[in-house]
Amino acid sequence: MPDDTYAVASGRGGLHLYFRHPEGVELRNTAGALGWLIDTRAHGGYVVAAGSIVAGRAYTVRQDAPTAGLPGWLGGRLRPAPLRPEGPPVVIELPADRRGAYVRAAIAGTLTKLAEAGEGGRNHALFMAAQTLGQLVAGGAVDEDTVITVLVDGASRLGLSSREIERTILSGLRAGARRPRQVA
Repeated sequence: MPDDTYAVASGRGGLHLYFRHPEGVELRNTAGALGWLIDTRAHGGYVVAAGSIVAGRAYTVRQDAPTAGLPGWLGGRLRPAPLRPEGPPVVIELPADRRGAYVRAAIAGTLTKLAEAGEGGRNHALFMAAQTLGQLVAGGAVDEDTVITVLVDGASRLGLSSREIERTILSGLRAGARRPRQVA
């Protein structure tokens, strides 16, 4: 444990290390992105403070030191991925029949919702998009590679990391596969 910053022991045995947020730098909240059971809170995030009691367990000051500056290596890992510039949309090949039109509309609507997701809701929006389109994959209406291609393209424009994009899409596709949706 770093001995130069304020630290709080959680009621369940976890440890919260506090660091000053650098001015003018956008940092993101994470859950498991830095390692197993390692979460971070930055803009828009919160932690339970020392002195709080949750489920009968107290949060206590473990180290009463001044809050240290955020280490540079950690700040680098918490910066959001840069937004990808607008480019030409991904072109997908689908049949020109009614089924193809339905799938095109479903993909377009799903990508619109994804693009409109606000900060703090982008990962969830990507999961929901992958789940929705995963139902169509499971129902045989569209192939998985097409869905992955359009979702990766849409999500990378939002500033999500490639690791987060990959994990979230695969998780959403698995969830969607449990409820196949067929297109007549």
